[in-house]
Amino acid sequence: MKPKVRLKRIYDKPNPDDGFRVFVDRLWARGVTKEAARIGAWAKELTPSDELRKWFHEDTSRHAKFEERYLMELEERQGETEALINSLRTHATKTLVTATKDLVNGHSVILLRYLSKRL
Repeated sequence: MKPKVRLKRIYDKPNPDDGFRVFVDRLWARGVTKEAARIGAWAKELTPSDELRKWFHEDTSRHAKFEERYLMELEERQGETEALINSLRTHATKTLVTATKDLVNGHSVILLRYLSKRL
């Protein structure tokens, strides 16, 4: 059975079904305490670089190119990526947690697909 990886907003109430929760934003979410968020790990080193993030936010229609560039950044961070993957492998269910409103076009869904392929 393939391991389950989910994506959820940090503002949604934590659920025991979330399993191991990994926060995947560079900056901590406003108005949420770390205790209330029940985060097992914070993968801020696997978020898009400031340069890439700003470039994308200038024109979000560049999503395909953003994804391509972000995946290249993830490949350049193999040590951090492998460390997270090894940590995730020890949990049956994992939930990536983000403050991002857009769960379809943001970096978190790209990271979800990237990690899911490697687990």
